[in-house]
Amino acid sequence: MKPDLSLVDPLEHNLATRNNAGDVIVRSAALFPDRVAVVDGDREVTYRELAETVDRLGHALLGLGLPAGSPVAVTMMNSWRLLATYYACARAGLVCMPLNFLLAGEDQAWILHDSQPPVVVTDSAFRPLHEQVLPKVPVVQDVIVTDEENPQPVAGLATHGWQGLVDGAPSTPLEVIVDDRDVVQCLYTSGTTSRPKGVLVSHTSLVTSLLSNALVTRQSWGRNSPVMLVVLPMFHVTALNTVTMPVLMMGGTAVLGPMAFDPVASLDLIEHHRVTHLMMLPMMHRACVGVQEQQPRDLTSVTTAIYAMAPMPSDLLDAVEGIYPNADVILGSGQTEVVPTTVMQWPEHRHSAPDSWGPQSVSVLARTMGPMGEVQGPGETGEIVYRSPNVCSGYWNNPEANQAAFAHGWFHSSDVGHLDDDGVVWFTDRLKDIIKSGGENVSSVAVEAVLLGAPGVAECSVIGVPDERWGEAVCAVVVPDGTVPTAEIEAGVIAHAKASLAGFQVPKQVRVIEELPKTATGKIQKHQVRDAVR
Repeated sequence: MKPDLSLVDPLEHNLATRNNAGDVIVRSAALFPDRVAVVDGDREVTYRELAETVDRLGHALLGLGLPAGSPVAVTMMNSWRLLATYYACARAGLVCMPLNFLLAGEDQAWILHDSQPPVVVTDSAFRPLHEQVLPKVPVVQDVIVTDEENPQPVAGLATHGWQGLVDGAPSTPLEVIVDDRDVVQCLYTSGTTSRPKGVLVSHTSLVTSLLSNALVTRQSWGRNSPVMLVVLPMFHVTALNTVTMPVLMMGGTAVLGPMAFDPVASLDLIEHHRVTHLMMLPMMHRACVGVQEQQPRDLTSVTTAIYAMAPMPSDLLDAVEGIYPNADVILGSGQTEVVPTTVMQWPEHRHSAPDSWGPQSVSVLARTMGPMGEVQGPGETGEIVYRSPNVCSGYWNNPEANQAAFAHGWFHSSDVGHLDDDGVVWFTDRLKDIIKSGGENVSSVAVEAVLLGAPGVAECSVIGVPDERWGEAVCAVVVPDGTVPTAEIEAGVIAHAKASLAGFQVPKQVRVIEELPKTATGKIQKHQVRDAVR
């Protein structure tokens, strides 16, 4: 059955029924107009101001002549203006495309060539980058500088001040047709193995994920609103979609920490703003533990402390629980293509299944699949696959990747693992990181977990290297912590491995390096590790 809408104006029907990610701010502003939405340094932005700015900027972007569905490239530090730009794109029917400003100019140029954005919104700090890159990308017509009132032209292009565009735009509500399945964001994957892929996410996928995230992290709706500390970069799906946007959907407050992580400043913000929720990388949590032990603060407001991107050893988990006495300390996992969190531990898993990823999130169905496309049962190891409205619409300009990703009616994660009888997901390794040595499959993740406990090891990455006898040999690449002489680390790592691992899992080689190559969010770039070793 379908309604007869022949007498209904299409715009009016769309406005009354749609599922638009930008409308999140309008709803929160209607109920909590004077509540602080974003704390950005000394600046506190209320929901009223944020909503008004969003619509004005949306009008201004459309005034530049952008067709519906156009990508808007965003090269910005974490700021309330970044969030306003995102929501303005959503309300205007445009695609927000935050870029990783830590990438080299060549990679930035490749992404801009691939995505073809007519507009770039940027902080003035990135002017040298754009002077280098934009002449190579002729499709870009306009540049908007967020923190200059009358900016000089960037790369000879039409250049506008962000605030000037906002002030000069209509103050009327922004009302244009935006379909629920229209794309609202394009995030390029971190490219840990190859060229990054543009992941296209629809309004429906994003809004569903935001609600799911709010539920699984127990964010309340009403007077006792959540307060979230944001310390990860918002060009990444975790900080943008998992951390920041759910709290704004719930009428809470996002407190933006300094872009260069500072444990002292972070703990001060937690205490001052009575932060209830936070997500950090393990190395960030460790730094906060050290600072809190030296100068204790009142951190009793924290109810949920999430860690992500990498496992945490049990001693660090215990220490994090110690500095946040009222908090559940849990692991959240996911990927850009299945808007995180995709799976997340329940509080009880901290002790009953600490090495697991936890069960699927509210809006996700997780299973494992065998090599012939067969869905497997509990205890069977295979590729982890998903069905969910969280799943992206697909990759931009990459039909082969889309064919592989959606095979057999499931989204393929390229992660290997199994589900137990309780539906808890246990990660084994990335498909491409399984080491095939002497006829045995070796999980690099399992070996890494053991080697992190070896004397003198601060970090490690385990890879396979070509070997005439074994086909691939297990190679451990470690970063020393300074407590053991470098000359003794190799023997100590191998001895530690032999005491805890099967013979075929023990590294045949140990390489000591000063630093592991990582993405901006702390993921080790194993392809660069392999290149360095080989």
